[in-house]
Amino acid sequence: MTSTQARNCYRQVETNVDIHPVKLIHLMYERVLKLLDMTREGVEKNDPRQRGENLGKAIAIIAELNASVKEDDDSEAAAFLRGLYGAILTELPKVAADNDLETLRRARGYISRLKEIWEETAMKEHGLLARQKGVMERGSGHPADVADGPEAPPAGIGLSVSI
Repeated sequence: MTSTQARNCYRQVETNVDIHPVKLIHLMYERVLKLLDMTREGVEKNDPRQRGENLGKAIAIIAELNASVKEDDDSEAAAFLRGLYGAILTELPKVAADNDLETLRRARGYISRLKEIWEETAMKEHGLLARQKGVMERGSGHPADVADGPEAPPAGIGLSVSI
């Protein structure tokens, strides 16, 4: 497939899919968590291909999450997110270099906690939590590994994202 074909395919899918931006961020968090789990499995199985492919995809999604924080947002929450995403993006490549499971575990904990915060704030605010809650009650299969997760942004600080 050429890049033009891929771009046209993406545009067609983009116009046919109607997804709320808040839900899209939530889906990105869920996917990153799954990719980090598959990266860990690749490390544990000593499978560089599985480790590398999944790690690369996770890094790409985290970069998109970072880019979704509005550039003109000077709030404390936006600065927190930019700093956290930046730190994760700096540290995660170490996993490919030396199979650093501790870095992978920490990154997963941070993303897991951000997902929880997103569910408790943005999704609830937009009425998307009730629909998501039914899915969560059936079980997502993702254990929350947040022992060393991030502190939540200060209360009362809104997050603004651009999609």
